[in-house]
Formats: sequence, C-alpha cells, structure tokens
Amino acid sequence: MDSGSNGTLRGINREKPCILIVMKVMVIDIGGTNIKVASTENPVPIKIPSGPDLTPQKMIDDVLNATRGWEYDCITLGYPGPVNHDAPLLEPHNLACGWVDFPYAKALPKPYRFINDAAMQALGGYKGGRMLFLGTGTGLGSALIIDGITISLELAHLPYKKGYTYEEYIGLAGLERRGKKKWRKSVLDIVALLKAAMVCDYVLLGGGNAKLMKELPAHVILGANSNAIAGGIKLWETPIPGQAAPAKTPKKHR
Repeated sequence: MDSGSNGTLRGINREKPCILIVMKVMVIDIGGTNIKVASTENPVPIKIPSGPDLTPQKMIDDVLNATRGWEYDCITLGYPGPVNHDAPLLEPHNLACGWVDFPYAKALPKPYRFINDAAMQALGGYKGGRMLFLGTGTGLGSALIIDGITISLELAHLPYKKGYTYEEYIGLAGLERRGKKKWRKSVLDIVALLKAAMVCDYVLLGGGNAKLMKELPAHVILGANSNAIAGGIKLWETPIPGQAAPAKTPKKHR
C-alpha cells in the first residue's frame, strides 16, 4: 500500500470491507522555532526548541527523550516542506540539511507517516467544502482541501511584490521587517488574492502568528492551536481493507 504527498493511502480496494482500527498516535510537528509533540493520550503539546541547526537525528533524539513513558502505536511527522511516499522531497528552508536521505525506518521506534505540516494543520481544522489553509509562522505554509482530499501546496516562495515572496511579506521576517500594522494589511491582501486564485469557499488562517490578526472577513477562520495535533491523529484514521478488527481488551470489574 502506498501513500501520497498528502499522507493519504492509495490503492484501497473499495470492494473489500474496511475495518477502522483506532490507533494511539504520537504527532511531531516540526517547526522552524519549536518542535511540538503530543499524542492521543497526551493531547497538550510539549515544546522542544528547534532552529537552523536541527538535524533529523537530533529531532528524533530530543523527541524520544522528552516522551519517555508515552504509549503510542504509530507516529505522524508534520514536515515543513513537500513530502512523498512518507519521506521529505526537499530539504527544509529553516532547518539543517540531511532530511531527505535520512533512514527514518531505522531511527523511529514505531510505524510512521510524513505529511506536510501545513496540510496537517489544514486537515485538523477542515470544516468541509473547498478550503485553503495558510499558516503564518516562521515561514508560510499552504494547503488546499477539496471535498476531503488534501493537497499540499508550495506558495511561500512565489513572487509577491517589490522583489519579495509571499513568505518574505507575511512570514516572521516580514513581520519583523515591516511591523504588525503593515503585516496585518499584507496578510488580508494575500488571503484575498489566493482565495480568489484557488476558488475557495473559505480560508483557514493558522500558524504561530495568526493570533496577531485583529479583524478578519467572514470567509476567514482563525485556526486553533490544536489543529496540527488533530490533523496528525486524523491521518491514521483511514480504514484498512481486509484486516480483522483488533481484539478488545476486556474491562476489569472491581
């Protein structure tokens, strides 16, 4: 069975009965400033410092050390870049190199899936229809969901204006360079421009700096901090055809 760039499974035989297997998931949201880690049983994320020197091995070591004693069956990794076949396609812009060819299967203790971090946040906040997600954090993440199908986008480094990209205007660098007032104006302008281009019903605005917005149009929803974790868990809520349901553990009666 194969997985695409949005982390969803391909090749499911719709003619066979599907059994929904509920799994305990650990979610690792890899950001340019922090790694956020939570799980089905530990829903409040812990933060681990990230940054331009973060390698995949250091990320895994730090996460495993911070989550000793956690119980989980599988792992979702939200990656700040394009992914395909459960591995990064390109090196990240805001982290160290070495992510594309790293042997994740040997280094991780459980089955894992990669998903673009913006697509993961989008999946967690999706309300139906055709939705564009824009994540304003260290960089600018983007994803599109159309009737439940998640599509990772790479809009951050497209040219916007005055020789700058979308990310350079409404990512962290743009916020620090231009100040909150001008930054907010640019966010609304870019949201309107990309909503029209993607022919969307609404826009989910997330990321660490989205909370700095004051007034939003009716077609823009402010994302919740929990969306990334919810999306990472949803990624494993995929019916697996032809498998028997796991045996239920009987409850102990006192």
